[in-house]
Amino acid sequence: MLLPGVIWRWQNRFNMPRTQQSTAFQLAAIGVFLGVLWCAPAYAMTLRELRALEKSDTRQGANYINYYLVGVMEGALEAQAQDVRNGAKPSICLSGRRLQPSMARSLFDTELKRNEGVYEADMSVQLVLTNALASVYPCQ
Repeated sequence: MLLPGVIWRWQNRFNMPRTQQSTAFQLAAIGVFLGVLWCAPAYAMTLRELRALEKSDTRQGANYINYYLVGVMEGALEAQAQDVRNGAKPSICLSGRRLQPSMARSLFDTELKRNEGVYEADMSVQLVLTNALASVYPCQ
């Protein structure tokens, strides 16, 4: 019987009508849900998921893949640059060469062909593309 007493004191303390209290509880619940959702980690797409995405949409599947690979490539370069700023040894050196977004797909496909059988379907696309960048643009 402790809980009804606590609720009664809470209701009287804030002097809110019942509808405002339920709205306040709903807003608090939504806020907690969004907070948990915001803190949830994002997982990288696997090779299996990438192939399934490409096959799922015959008209736009290839475009989805190309845009995703460009984002992964830019993210890998930025993560590597951040590591270098924090004192790590660079693993990707462009050395003044230009890296175009249109090159992402060819780098990815070449890495998969070059190391056929090495990458399993549950490995991340980011791993493949990062290895491709490190092998094409090595640091001396």
